[in-house]
Amino acid sequence: MNLQHLSNISTDLRNIRLVATDMDGTMTNQGKFTSVLLQALENLATAGVKVLIVTGRSAGWVSGLSSLMPVAGAMAENGGMFYPSPHLEPVALTPIPDLAVHRQHLATVFAKLQIQFPQIRESADNRFRVTDWTFDVASLTLNELQNIGNICQQLGWGFTYSNVQCHIKPQGQDKAVGLLQVLRQYFPEYSPEQIVTVGDSPNDESLFNQRYFPFSVGVANVLQYANQLQYQPAYLTTAAEGEGFCELSSYILQSFSTPKKASIEFG
Repeated sequence: MNLQHLSNISTDLRNIRLVATDMDGTMTNQGKFTSVLLQALENLATAGVKVLIVTGRSAGWVSGLSSLMPVAGAMAENGGMFYPSPHLEPVALTPIPDLAVHRQHLATVFAKLQIQFPQIRESADNRFRVTDWTFDVASLTLNELQNIGNICQQLGWGFTYSNVQCHIKPQGQDKAVGLLQVLRQYFPEYSPEQIVTVGDSPNDESLFNQRYFPFSVGVANVLQYANQLQYQPAYLTTAAEGEGFCELSSYILQSFSTPKKASIEFG
């Protein structure tokens, strides 16, 4: 990757009004939220900057999480479901006419994968999912992940993975497609130049597509996937994981009190 650091940013951060961010490995530190992260979210909200969580985590898991955090909404299952707020009904971003049949088809694909990859195990949160099917990524090599992706495509399904899980999903379902739908329906007042997308893993790749999101940021740990991303983030933080998100948050917040473009050095 030949990425620009945030210290070289050419975007006027005072224009940013919405941060659409991945969660695991982007907002977390070693799998946990920190008090610094939660304070950063509070500070962004106070400054009038909305935060949308855009995660691959299950619908059931995100339903509870989004109601507890100071965020404007949360998208689950890599673009499958959206939770606008605790007071509104969840929205299915991927239409599924018959949920029972859909889940059975996903189970069948997973069973076929297990024949060739007997080490894969269903994720603990899979029972709380609606649109996709997940299994743990830890036991798989990059070559095996690529082979699994090819098999899913041959069977008529999409596939992606993060630092946490692998996802069998409907073709065409990804974070960018879901986010664009959410932005049109719930945040039509914001232009692409007022939005920053943030991520760290291959399932965040569509958020780095500058055709739709001209200002994207990868936290430093995205570098481990340097050779696996077709679309790369426009900018890179110095810090990894949640500390990288807080670095970006500090840039945005400090730009509001700076007469000109923020020029803060980190690291």
